[in-house]
Amino acid sequence: MASTLSKLRGMESDLEDQVAALTKELTALKKTVAKRGSSAYQDTRDSAADAYGELWDRFSESLPAMRKRARAAEKVARENPATTAFLGLAVLGLAAALLARR
Repeated sequence: MASTLSKLRGMESDLEDQVAALTKELTALKKTVAKRGSSAYQDTRDSAADAYGELWDRFSESLPAMRKRARAAEKVARENPATTAFLGLAVLGLAAALLARR
């Protein structure tokens, strides 16, 4: 009986040692994952900032031309309200037809 108890205590001690080792390994893995996650977040943020800057540069260059064309379109629309209304209805009809097909 004594040998059975000593075997159980030995197994319990081994299990405790294994749990302690696994706990240490889990802590190390958590740190590694946190570092990698932080690095991936930084890379993604930098890439997004670069893309945003590039888009802004391209958009800001074409902004004056877009404003000029918008003013010209507004002027034509004010001078020809019937034509504008007809074109608006035609565009809405085309959009409705495309949506109905899907």
